[in-house]
Amino acid sequence: DIKLATQAGKKPKKAEEEEQPEEEEEEYVVEKVLDRRVVKGKVEFLLKWKGFSDEDNTWEPEENLDCPDLIAEYMQKHKEKEEKKKESKRKAASETSGDGEERGSKRKKEEGEKARGFGRGLQPERIIGATDSSGELMFLMKWKNSDEADLVPAKEANVKCPQVVISFYEERLTWHSYPTEEEEKKEEDKKD
Repeated sequence: DIKLATQAGKKPKKAEEEEQPEEEEEEYVVEKVLDRRVVKGKVEFLLKWKGFSDEDNTWEPEENLDCPDLIAEYMQKHKEKEEKKKESKRKAASETSGDGEERGSKRKKEEGEKARGFGRGLQPERIIGATDSSGELMFLMKWKNSDEADLVPAKEANVKCPQVVISFYEERLTWHSYPTEEEEKKEEDKKD
């Protein structure tokens, strides 16, 4: 059994537990790690507590935990599930692909799809649009001699084709002109 020390009163209490002085730390036993999440850059685990119901499960920051074996067990199972999902997708794809010639062409197509953005070796023509939906600024790049466009990281485009990036921004600039002192005086004279 793995134990986790926490301040008294932080975790759910069983009715039959004896009251202890506030200064003493109460120990709770982690039965199982159920889930993992990242909140504000910090890893937290959903824990099932030994002797408590699922209603008492809590999310706890990784740094507060002292159950490396249970965390490792959860991570291993999670990794195996991901591999099984990928494997079943591969099997489904190979079963639907019919005879050998179709498979060969499909493989070539998949290999072609792996190379994206600047990895395709094409020359950038212009930037069609931009998005930051992935949390990083990305440009939708139109390539010379190609009908396909790719999302490429702005950081990469800034280095590999700065003129294309500048042109994109220049096209979208809007200039605001401010009246000169003479024009302002004329406006004031009109009001009077």
